[in-house]
Amino acid sequence: MLTIYGVYRSRASRVYWMAEELGLEFRSVPVLQARRLADPLAEDAPLNTHSPEFIAVNPMGQIPSIRDGDLVMHESLAINLYLGRKNGGPLSGQTVEEDGLLTMWTVWAAAEVEPHTVRIVLTYDNGLENSEGGKETIAVACRSLRRPLKVLEGHLAGRPWIVGDRFTVADLNLAEVLRYAQSEEALFQAHPNIKAWIERCQSRPAYKAMQATRGKEPIEV
Repeated sequence: MLTIYGVYRSRASRVYWMAEELGLEFRSVPVLQARRLADPLAEDAPLNTHSPEFIAVNPMGQIPSIRDGDLVMHESLAINLYLGRKNGGPLSGQTVEEDGLLTMWTVWAAAEVEPHTVRIVLTYDNGLENSEGGKETIAVACRSLRRPLKVLEGHLAGRPWIVGDRFTVADLNLAEVLRYAQSEEALFQAHPNIKAWIERCQSRPAYKAMQATRGKEPIEV
């Protein structure tokens, strides 16, 4: 059985969403981010990214990771590409060309979008969004997103999905990367194609199932 290491309130959310889309049976092993704990190495500390038991799974100490039979994998976006390809179906590439495009858009999301969206979400996570420094961080991130969002907005003109005529792992990966910026409503109001597309992605039953479980996890440890 597939094992997913990581709490839902982390980048593991995208892997849990993918597993739901594919209808996979999986075992969830909650691994907290060490930064959320006062002393992650305390004897009574919950399993976290500094715990020796998890470091044995992922020496980088980052979530998520998966174990699928004898295969251990890290990096959430790569995990989703793997799960799509292994299990087939409409979420995966149906041709070599589609496979290439799924990979291209996933790498694009990681390289061109996530460095900026993650600054936004971390500012909120740390309760700094109303501070002068926090406002400046968010403003810089939003300015940095202008070019990639313009590219994506143009790509989505006249098409409902990123690759082909259906929802694929490229949509899931990119939607999860962009979710980190959804607090900035003006960004999405200025890009109606992106706004409509992410609403389509997040209306899917598998996304709602993932979010329902995520909502049950405590914010404070």
